Amino acid sequence: MQSIDANDAGKLKIGVVGAGSWGTALANLLASKGYAIDLWVFEKEVKDQIQQSGENSIFLPDIMLSPNLHPSNDLAEVVSAKDVVLVVVPSHVVRETTLNMADHLAKETIIVSASKGIENKTHLTMTGVMQETLVNIPSHHLAVLSGPSFAREVVRNLPTVVTVASKDSAVAALVQQVMATPYFRVYTSQDVIGVELGGSLKNVIAIAAGVIDGLELGLNTRAALITRGMTEIRRLGLNMGANPRTFTGLAGFGDLILTCTGHLSRNHTVGKKIGQGQKVNDILGQMRMVAEGVKTAKSVYNLSRKLAVEMPISHETYHILYEELPPKEAVMRLMTRDLKQELDEE
Repeated sequence: MQSIDANDAGKLKIGVVGAGSWGTALANLLASKGYAIDLWVFEKEVKDQIQQSGENSIFLPDIMLSPNLHPSNDLAEVVSAKDVVLVVVPSHVVRETTLNMADHLAKETIIVSASKGIENKTHLTMTGVMQETLVNIPSHHLAVLSGPSFAREVVRNLPTVVTVASKDSAVAALVQQVMATPYFRVYTSQDVIGVELGGSLKNVIAIAAGVIDGLELGLNTRAALITRGMTEIRRLGLNMGANPRTFTGLAGFGDLILTCTGHLSRNHTVGKKIGQGQKVNDILGQMRMVAEGVKTAKSVYNLSRKLAVEMPISHETYHILYEELPPKEAVMRLMTRDLKQELDEE
């Protein structure tokens, strides 16, 4: 790709890395637009199944996929000579996966992160990880896709609205043109860190919301938790240089509301089962798909302490997940904290 031009979006060569529910949904969306999509699949059984039956029954069952979608277990083949590559793997394997991609990418390739999380050891967002692993890709060729978007509703062509953020407005506009359909509306932003934090931290709050529902504490409690959860997300975002308006948008409240209330949310489901008395390890052991909020809770706990950002809901969620704090005790600790004014100074 010699230059970035949104008018040439239909001519681009695209690869999608990751064939979980979200990766498959995005690959199918693009394939249904007419793109020939190479999809990297980690599991051989999933690749064979898509090739043979046109379905990913493990991660996205009962959905017939576009014939323009071509699965492969060869990562180099999927990302080589591509204009755009979407990375849609679990956040804890983004570093390893992108390192394995690095030598096969053209330096002009645009990388779109649709993975939501914060790395445990480094506390980097996914584009932060990619800046370390994809050293030949300029930072302004990195973009982030986020917003309220359950995979199963996207593949059913139900109206969905998301945001793509890049430091380069031309890159964001190109990805917008590539991704947009009459049922998948895409807005642009230049607030990369804000969009990433909104998409990552909402998973932690969604676990907490699930706990509230599992304890059957009612709608008042859940509404308060979502609202105060956003206060925490905004606090950390401001500390890290995000635009506060991002958190009132699709990647902020939009995604938070969906993930905290929708029955398709894996993170809410984990929290609800904890609230009903199940053990965290037992819950996770029964899941094939990843609930990103579990790992992100550890990152947020350590990062917020390092930056001295007050995030009590996120901290109690961490204590529930990693220190076996009884959920009812966590709620009582939150409710009996020192009384304060509602609005932060900033």
